[in-house]
This record gives sequence, C-alpha cells and structure tokens, in this order.
Amino acid sequence: MGTSTLRQLSWDDFDRAVQAIAAHCVGRRFSGIHGIPRGGLCLAVALSHRLGLPLLADARPGCLLVDDVYETGLTLEAHRQLPDAQAVVWISKAEPQWWLALEVTSAADWIVFPWEDPEAAARDEQLYRESRGGSPC
Repeated sequence: MGTSTLRQLSWDDFDRAVQAIAAHCVGRRFSGIHGIPRGGLCLAVALSHRLGLPLLADARPGCLLVDDVYETGLTLEAHRQLPDAQAVVWISKAEPQWWLALEVTSAADWIVFPWEDPEAAARDEQLYRESRGGSPC
C-alpha cells in the first residue's frame, strides 16, 4: 500500500473542476443536475448556474449526477441503473468504469475539499484509518 497524503484543494481548484465538467457537457442535454449529498451539492449548485439547468432534489433519468469523490462507490452505485444519466466525480480513488472522473488519485490519499475544515478533516482521516487497523485504504 502507498503512503497516505493529505491533499487540500482550493476554491480555484473547484472553479477549474466546474469549468472542466461544464466543458464536458457542451452539446449534451440533461434533465437537470443532482448532487450527491454532501460534497456533490457544491458542484451541483455551481454547475446548475453555469449550465442553466435546474438543480434536482432527487436523481432522475437523463440527469447529470455529480459527486466530489468516488471512494468506496457506495453512494454513486445506488444511481448506476438510472436511464440516460451521466455520473461525474471530481476525484476518483478507483479507475473510472461507468462514471467519469476529472482526476484519478491513490486510494491512500485523503482529500480535503475547499468547503471542509482542514483540522476536522485531519481528525476524520485519523479515525478512519484507525477504524481500519491503520491501513491507508
């Protein structure tokens, strides 16, 4: 297993991620945008404004489904069979299969998004790793 890295993303990184997702969506028609709570909501709101699409409270067919990170896949997997939907994550800790990712990183990396408290994130990382016997994955 690789060594753990605590990586803090900035609001400028966020703006670039929104721009990249929006560029991917040019020429595509979506019924709206649904963000997976919690981290996906920030992306969904920004993309809703950027693309002029409604922000959806629930995922529905034909929507753009966004999340901040694909880690275990549990939250995104629940929407896998949604007809004509496109799933996009900012950071994926696994090679994308049926979803798109702006960036793929090591499963050992601990990502701190701009809307998160870095001190709380460091504590969360420590608790997470301790709960798994100190393993970085």
